[in-house]
Amino acid sequence: MRPIKTLIAAFAAIALGLATPAFAQSKGTVGIAMPTKSSARWILDGENIVKVLKARGYTTDLQYADDDVPNQLSQIENMLTKGAKVLVIAAIDGSTLSDVLAQAAKAGTKVIAYDRLIRNSPNVDYYATFDNFQVGVLQAKSLTDALGLPAAAGPFNIELFGGSPDDNNAFFFYDGAMSVLDPLIKSGKLVVGSGQTGMTKVSTLRWDGATAQARMDNLLSAYYSKSHVDAVLSPYDGISIGILSSLKGVGYGSGKTKQAIVSGQDCEIPSIKSIIAGEQTASIYKDTRELAKVTADMVDAVLTGKEVVVNDTKTYNNGVKVVPSYLLKPVVVDKSNWEAVLVGGGYYTLAQIK
Repeated sequence: MRPIKTLIAAFAAIALGLATPAFAQSKGTVGIAMPTKSSARWILDGENIVKVLKARGYTTDLQYADDDVPNQLSQIENMLTKGAKVLVIAAIDGSTLSDVLAQAAKAGTKVIAYDRLIRNSPNVDYYATFDNFQVGVLQAKSLTDALGLPAAAGPFNIELFGGSPDDNNAFFFYDGAMSVLDPLIKSGKLVVGSGQTGMTKVSTLRWDGATAQARMDNLLSAYYSKSHVDAVLSPYDGISIGILSSLKGVGYGSGKTKQAIVSGQDCEIPSIKSIIAGEQTASIYKDTRELAKVTADMVDAVLTGKEVVVNDTKTYNNGVKVVPSYLLKPVVVDKSNWEAVLVGGGYYTLAQIK
C-alpha cells in the first residue's frame, strides 16, 4: 500500500492535469465582423470561421451588424478596444471603413477582408474570397446553356439584375456575366426587353429580395404584357426568390406559360428546393467551409510571422492598393447535381433539403 502522502500527491497531480486545459491560454483574439443574419450564408460563414479558429486555439468575437453600417463600425471599434489582434471583416459597405481601419493599423491589428473587398483604404492586408468574375461567368452560362445558346437561333428575351452597388463583388459578378451575355446581346440572339443594362440601372441595394421582386413586377408590367421573358440574370438566391415570386404572380410556370430561366448564387436551402421543383434553374455553390479554412490559415500566418499564402496579386485593386488575395473556385449547382455536390459533400443533409 502506498503511503498517504504519495496518494495525496498523485491525486493532486491528476487534478492539476485535468484542470490545465481549462486554463490554457488563447493564441489571441480574432474579431469577426459579418454583415447580417438575414441571409443564411452569412450565418454559415460566421459559424465556420469560429469553428476553425477555435480549433486552432484562438478566441473569437463574432458580431453581426444587421446590414447597418454605423452598427458595423461600432462593432469593429469595440473589437479593437478589446484587443483583437486580427480583424476578419465582411463589409456591409466596402467604402466606409477607412477611419476605423486606420485605428486598426495604429494598434498593430491586421485586417483580412472576407469575401467582400474593402475599398479606399491602405490598411487592408489580405483578401479571402471566391473567384467572383468566374461566379458571374458561371451564372450567365447557366442561362445560355438552358436556352441552348449559342447554337439556338433565338432571339430570347432576357432581363438583368445586379447585386448591391456598395458591394465590390457585385461588379465582378455582373462583369463576369456580361462577358458571356454581351456578345449574344450584340448579335441579337438575346434581347433586353427593357433596355436596362449596366449596374447603375440593374443593381439591387443590400441584395434585397423584396426590392428585386418590385422591380421585376414593374418590368413585367411595362415591357412584357404581350411577350414572354425567357431568362433573368440573378446574382444571388435571395434576389432569385423575389424574381420567381413576381414571375409566378403573373402565371409563369403554370398553364401554357413557360417558367423563365433564372440564375442564382449561394445555394441557400429555399433556392435548392426551388431548383428541385423546376423553378430556379441553377445556383452557384461556394463552400464557405473552405473559405473559413483559408481565412484561418491567413490568421495563423499573420500571428506566427509566417508567409501568408495567396494566389492572386493582380486582380483586386481597392482604389489605393492591390490587395493580396486567395481565390477559391465556385461550382454550378442545378437539378442534375445538387445532391451529389451539396449532400455528398456534407454541406447539407438530405433532411435539411427534403
